[in-house]
Amino acid sequence: VVLASWYRLYTALTDFLGVSTKTCWTVNRGKGLSPVESCEGWGDPASFYVAMIFLLNGIMMSLFFIYGTYLSGSRLGGLVTVMCFFFNHGECTRVMWTPPLRESFSYPFLVLQMLLLTYILRIPNINTGSLIALCVSNIFFMLPWQFAQFVLLTQIASLFAVCIMGYIDSCKLQKILSAHMVSLVVCFILMFGNSMLLTSYYAASLVVIWGILELSPKILKSNGREVYIWVIEGCAWLIGTVTLKYLTSLVFGIADDAHIGNILKSKFIGYKDFDTLMYTCAAEFDFMEKETPVRYTKTLLLPVVVVVFGVIIKRTQVKGMLLCGGCVCCFLQLVYHALQLLAYSVLAILIMRLKLFLTPHLCVMASLVCSKQLFGWLFCKIQPKTLVFAILALMAIEGSANLQTQWNIMGEFSNLPQEELLEWIKVNTRQDAVFAGAMPTMASVKLSALRPIVNHPHYEDAGLRARTKVVYSMYSRKPAKEVKRELVKLGVNYYILEESLCVSRKKPGCSMPEIWDVEDPANSGKIPLCTLMSKDSRPHFITVFENSNYRILKIPK
Repeated sequence: VVLASWYRLYTALTDFLGVSTKTCWTVNRGKGLSPVESCEGWGDPASFYVAMIFLLNGIMMSLFFIYGTYLSGSRLGGLVTVMCFFFNHGECTRVMWTPPLRESFSYPFLVLQMLLLTYILRIPNINTGSLIALCVSNIFFMLPWQFAQFVLLTQIASLFAVCIMGYIDSCKLQKILSAHMVSLVVCFILMFGNSMLLTSYYAASLVVIWGILELSPKILKSNGREVYIWVIEGCAWLIGTVTLKYLTSLVFGIADDAHIGNILKSKFIGYKDFDTLMYTCAAEFDFMEKETPVRYTKTLLLPVVVVVFGVIIKRTQVKGMLLCGGCVCCFLQLVYHALQLLAYSVLAILIMRLKLFLTPHLCVMASLVCSKQLFGWLFCKIQPKTLVFAILALMAIEGSANLQTQWNIMGEFSNLPQEELLEWIKVNTRQDAVFAGAMPTMASVKLSALRPIVNHPHYEDAGLRARTKVVYSMYSRKPAKEVKRELVKLGVNYYILEESLCVSRKKPGCSMPEIWDVEDPANSGKIPLCTLMSKDSRPHFITVFENSNYRILKIPK
């Protein structure tokens, strides 16, 4: 909505000034295909949209430089952060391949938020302005992406761990928590009352941590330095968060994020159901690739961060650091970043896609190789610039090759079978004809053919997951009559069958019929319905269109 309003303002202003904002060509594709118009320039809606995303992520690189500089106390630290990001660019982001992802809008604001949090942790007294800035950055991080709440959960968990270890006083942490609470309520309102936020683990954790900070001194009556106190408060947080989350979801009847718990169960105990397999069969939601740490090591990112992490651990064992108030403020931010690194590592190992958070944070942590606080003893023997540029030179051996690999990737998009499908739909179906099919294809039908659809790729919604499950029953082994009956209940007029979904298998147990065998063991062993429909769709469906990839089945009432 925001980008659309900016685009309209931009085009209105340039039209008023008579400035040309786009250049178009008619492209003759040959092979009997109709010519298409191709445009570039900010006056083209798609180009404007992508340009804004790239601009936002370009600004993010400036934030990374500032972040690394501020955390390490040296501009060399900012340089290390940025160079590490580029040397490991393929592991850091997906914005160059898929700009419209929600994370492309959201993640830059997390970088800003963590920079602000680092500032707040460093200063002795928190001012109102910094809390407001933290709150606003939280809002912009959460609004585009529902998964943001789980990232912020790891953040407040890390801060709570820092607190019970005695590096931050409860009053300061409560002020930070208050900013989180306000941003959560504002997002709830701006998302038109999205109850999933109020019943999330994040919301439950905020309340539980606040309660522990209030009650722990009165009940335990301890200075909080003993290990048994850490264990008690940590267990209270974990049990309290899970319990409160369960109770609030029960009271409000919310199940939108139930699949998150099931995904985690699948990682630890091998739990399987239809929704879980729809996620875990995708490479993005599988465990981290074994090659990823190897790639980190080749660019020296992992070895440098391991050294930094080891030095931070060693410094935490120095009792004098805990006794000097000024040092505590400086050292606090390092302990927090170390714990946050552990949290991101766990997320990335469990779900490969989440290395989006781990790799950039590794780059930020690498900046600490320039920190006099950690490596002052070494800088007495060797010039910081000499050390840093030597490290960067070694990183560049593999890093420059990685960059060249990225630059060499060239390509163009062409999907003629889907183009034929969409053209047929626009010409041969009514405007109010309702379609069902694979989620990515439904997005194209809605955007390009402007037809109503019953399911789409926003799989986080519980109701949509239920509808998608009904739609995907076409790839099960259920009887055609039963599948047709359920589709008619959804009001579907046409079903788009994709034979590739019927036979493709990313890994054992991950073809659609195999996924349905887990959900519907009673029909296991029968011929998949999609296979039968590919041969002869009668009598329950009527084939009205087919090409190499797609088959449209009309559903007679």
